[in-house]
Amino acid sequence: MQKIFHAAFIVAAVFSLSQSAQAQKVDFEKQVWPIIEAKCVECHREPYEENGRLKKPKGGLRLDGAWAIMMGGEGGATVDPGKSDHSELFARVTLPEDDDDFMPPTGKADPLTDKEKELLAKWIDEGADFGGWAGNLKGKPAEVSNAGGKIPVSEIQELYKKLSEGVSPLKEDAWKDITASGGRVMPLSNSSPLLSVDYRLTAEDATDDKFAAIKAISDHVAHLDLSRTQVTDATMSDVSKMDRLVRLDLHQTAISDEGLSHLKGLKNLRYINLYGTQVSDAGLNQLKSMKSLRAVYLWNSNATPKGAKALRAALPDAKINID
Repeated sequence: MQKIFHAAFIVAAVFSLSQSAQAQKVDFEKQVWPIIEAKCVECHREPYEENGRLKKPKGGLRLDGAWAIMMGGEGGATVDPGKSDHSELFARVTLPEDDDDFMPPTGKADPLTDKEKELLAKWIDEGADFGGWAGNLKGKPAEVSNAGGKIPVSEIQELYKKLSEGVSPLKEDAWKDITASGGRVMPLSNSSPLLSVDYRLTAEDATDDKFAAIKAISDHVAHLDLSRTQVTDATMSDVSKMDRLVRLDLHQTAISDEGLSHLKGLKNLRYINLYGTQVSDAGLNQLKSMKSLRAVYLWNSNATPKGAKALRAALPDAKINID
C-alpha cells in the first residue's frame, strides 16, 4: 500500500485553503469520518460473515476505528501525523483514477471531491487528531507504549521496526542512478530508513538492464513494484538479494516459474502479486516453503484452482487469491 510519492504533487497542486479555513481546526468526527464512512468503510471494516463466508478488510486495513486507522494494514502505517504527503491514506485517494491502487475502487463509491481531499489532508497535517471519536473498538489489540503515547501497533509495523534496526538512512544521492533509469524511490515513512521503489511511470521502458541500478540500495528496499514492466526472470536474481523485502508486485510481467525459484530465500516477504503472469502450479511449488507469506495474488495467471488449494494447505496463514 505505498503511493506517497504522488501525494506530494497533489498537495501542492490542489490545496490552497483560505486563511479562515486554515485557522479553524478540522473536526474529525463531523468532517472527516463521514467521508471515510461513506467511501472507505465498506471494504475496510471489521471482519464479518456474508453468505456463509468470512469477509476480511482489504489489505488487512480497517478504517472503522481511531486505533485501526493509526495501526494501518499489511502495507504498514497508513497515516503519518503532520505529513499528508507521506500518508498512504491520502496518497491512495489522490492517485489517477485509472491507477490500480486508486481508492475507492471503481464501482464501490464515488471518488473524493477536491473539498474532501482538502479536509483529509488538513486533518493529517494538523496531527491526525480524532478528538473524542474512538469508533469501533471490537478487535482492538492490546496497547503498547510509543513515543507519541499509547497506540496499537500491528504485526507488520513490528516487522518494519525490526527490519529497520541497525540500518542507517540513505541520502537521496544513493538512488540517483535509479531515478535516472526511470525508477521512483521513497522512504516508507518520514522516520524509516526502509525504502519503497517502483517503475510505474516508466513501465514500458523498464527492462532488466535499467533495473540493475537498484543494487546500490538493495539492503534498504522493503517494497518493490515492478508491475507492467519489461523485466524478465533474470531480474529475480537481483531481487533475491533484498533481505528486507516485504512486498513484491510483479503483476502483468513476463515472470514465470523459473523466476520464482530465486525468491525462496526471502524470509521477510509477506505479499506477492502474480496477477497476469506466466506462473503455473509448478511455480507455486516454489512458494510452499516461504512461511512468511500472508498474501499471494494469482488472478489470470497460469496457476489452477488445484494448485492454489495445495498452496493454501502449505501456507495456512496466507490468503491465496485466484478468483
